[in-house]
Amino acid sequence: MRALVIEDDAALREQIIEVMKGAGFAVDSAANGIDGNFMAEEYSADIAIIDLGLPEVPGLEIIRRAREAGRSYPILILTARDGWQSKVEGLEAGADDYLVKPFHKEELIARVRALLRRSGGWSQAKLTSGPLVLDTSAQTLTLSGHPVELTSYEFRVLNYLLLHAGKVISKSELNEHLYAEDSERDSNVIEVFIRRLRSKIDPDGTGNPITTLRGAGYRWDWPRPEGDD
Repeated sequence: MRALVIEDDAALREQIIEVMKGAGFAVDSAANGIDGNFMAEEYSADIAIIDLGLPEVPGLEIIRRAREAGRSYPILILTARDGWQSKVEGLEAGADDYLVKPFHKEELIARVRALLRRSGGWSQAKLTSGPLVLDTSAQTLTLSGHPVELTSYEFRVLNYLLLHAGKVISKSELNEHLYAEDSERDSNVIEVFIRRLRSKIDPDGTGNPITTLRGAGYRWDWPRPEGDD
């Protein structure tokens, strides 16, 4: 998952980046409204965390412009404790949730994960599909009730596929949403992760949870429970 953090307070920005990276996110960041506005409109992201009190271009304006540009990723706004009016304005501008400063890192991650689940049409922290249960809070996987060990990147790939279940996800999209901007990216590595996931989730090759569409990408095809789509 890829997060965009727009915050002018250097210490807080670095704290958020550290927390997000620790939770398995690739992170892009901006320290002012001008850079943040450009990144919000042009960068690929799964979620944005935007401070409302930004210099040069206010957070509210960044949100409005991003939505006008067709950016549909969830937006979590950061606001001061007494800024109730800013909360309302932020939500009306197109934000999905808000977090009051100061905040605990656990609450930040919980809200981010909840927004990502909702954007993918999931209502629970445990993503259930066929005999598989991926717990996005505990970052664990069980298959027919039995634990399955995943590496950090295997978890990220599986989480992304599940959150976009039924949609075709290209290798380039997976690369963009898994790795930091300055990382070397090799599409062959994605193939390795997919192959490993298949061997762990569907070792006998009969369930076919991940469909490969030649030249297009991958699609998660196991069904969700009723009411979670």
